[in-house]
Amino acid sequence: MKIFLIGMMGSGKSFWKQRLSAKLKTGGYDLDGIIESVEEKSVTELFEEEGEIWFRKTEAKLLRWFGEKKSFVLATGGGTPCFHQNMEWMNQQGITIWLDEPVEVLVERLLPEMAQRPLLKNLSTQQLQSFIQNKLTERRPFYNQAKKKLSGSEINLKNLIVNIQ
Repeated sequence: MKIFLIGMMGSGKSFWKQRLSAKLKTGGYDLDGIIESVEEKSVTELFEEEGEIWFRKTEAKLLRWFGEKKSFVLATGGGTPCFHQNMEWMNQQGITIWLDEPVEVLVERLLPEMAQRPLLKNLSTQQLQSFIQNKLTERRPFYNQAKKKLSGSEINLKNLIVNIQ
């Protein structure tokens, strides 16, 4: 079973990847973490040094590595579905689940992490909400292609299990 968790930064993809992979007794992976391991730099450093175009190509290449694996839960980066036909590829490979948290929840979760997030680090606290809203609007057409969608209080382990069967 191949499960791809998609959604905005702060939506809980990494959190739910851990719980779901433990419950299913399968590998749980974080695409950004893999990129950092392979490149030996943080995502923030890679964005700064190599740029987003390079990052998105590398991300797509490493995502395709999961085509060789039989079973896993993968937490993708927030922008992963939006580039290089990644959403189409993930849908062909397995189950895509959009974790759709409200903008207010995303802002609350992201405030303490802004310095570590390459797309947020130069924003003021006041700019964060409009940035998140605009980015969600831009990404929604890609996220809407997910095979499953869980929103707000629907996002829990029980519903994740139900949605992969």
